[in-house]
Amino acid sequence: MRRNELDYILGTMLDSQKDVSDLNITVDKPLQVEADGQLMPVTIDPPIDRLTPFQAEMMALTLLGGGRRLTEDLLQTGSCDSSYSLTGKARFRVNCFSQRGNYSVVLRRLSTRIPTLAELKMPDIFKKVAQEKTGLVLVTGATGSGKSTTLAALLNEINDSKSIHIITLEDPVEFVHPQKKATFNQREMGTDFNTFANGLRAALRQAPKIILVGEMRDRETVEIGLSAAETGHLVVSTLHTIDAGQTINRILGLFEQEEQKQVRVRLADTLRWVISQRLAPKVGGGRMAILEIMGSSVRTKDSIINGEAEGKTFYEIIEAANTFGWRTFDQACLDAYTEGQITEENALLYCSKRGPTGRGIDNIKKKRGETTSTLSNLQLKKGEAEGAKPAAPPPPVSFKLK
Repeated sequence: MRRNELDYILGTMLDSQKDVSDLNITVDKPLQVEADGQLMPVTIDPPIDRLTPFQAEMMALTLLGGGRRLTEDLLQTGSCDSSYSLTGKARFRVNCFSQRGNYSVVLRRLSTRIPTLAELKMPDIFKKVAQEKTGLVLVTGATGSGKSTTLAALLNEINDSKSIHIITLEDPVEFVHPQKKATFNQREMGTDFNTFANGLRAALRQAPKIILVGEMRDRETVEIGLSAAETGHLVVSTLHTIDAGQTINRILGLFEQEEQKQVRVRLADTLRWVISQRLAPKVGGGRMAILEIMGSSVRTKDSIINGEAEGKTFYEIIEAANTFGWRTFDQACLDAYTEGQITEENALLYCSKRGPTGRGIDNIKKKRGETTSTLSNLQLKKGEAEGAKPAAPPPPVSFKLK
């Protein structure tokens, strides 16, 4: 397949829906795009009702561009990551992978414009995050929850205000930062370095003030990241974890039992912020980020070093520090529901604990004068009206033996 033919297909897919986030190429399915979290088929001329294995493989190989390393990764490990530019339209993060002997491709659309914190409607506490000089800042969440966008907006805030050297290690480079006040060097895995650990190790000799690591994937990367944070750098990275507590446990789980005591102390000293996020459907269309935010305090350090206990869980610590701008997912869901941004159903779906969130929603409804129960229009049975005597019970049945 020629590149111009592939560009026509990708361009048609992009134009088929508003706010397309992903393009999906899978054998035995039509071409599909994801918009607002839903996969939808794409009509194209000439029509493709079901992709054949040959068509999917040709698209995959054209996207890889004949790169030797990428092709070897695909054949040896079953998947590979790359990037692709559609001239004048969009950039994509590409993942090609094999399934049941065929090739599939998912292309994540990358924004060519870097959003600001204000445009993303991030809380004011993000200004404090951008002012950190050393330590570890982690943005966590499931795949596709907007972690890269949040990090890009955070670095953009720093780019507007500080004259410092920033190095990013990404797989692949997603947002291309302009050279404003800060000096950016953006390195891509596979082209500029081979592993995050080696790229991070090299970055320590390149005099940066801030290092962005695309993902903390393994023990070696976490260990070097902690060392970098301890030696006066601000290390910003992502993890695929659902909340602050699981983030701490995931990091500790990468180390042997006998090493964890020392790692706990190092993590308590270096961790500055854990920002977890989930994308929830908005009322009226689109999606919004639901955020859990945990900073560093004496209580968080104590729970990291000694482990969680009753009254000392990360959830309880975050909940108690709500006045300082910290928030749990439950509090974030209730705020979004109060403002009419998400429905009651989605508030209960994207929270952490349904019980407290459900009670919070009931309290909000009471303040609004809305009903909080589905048990309505209850009536007494005939003959049981107010003041009426209940019917006498039937006489007991007696049995006599013959």
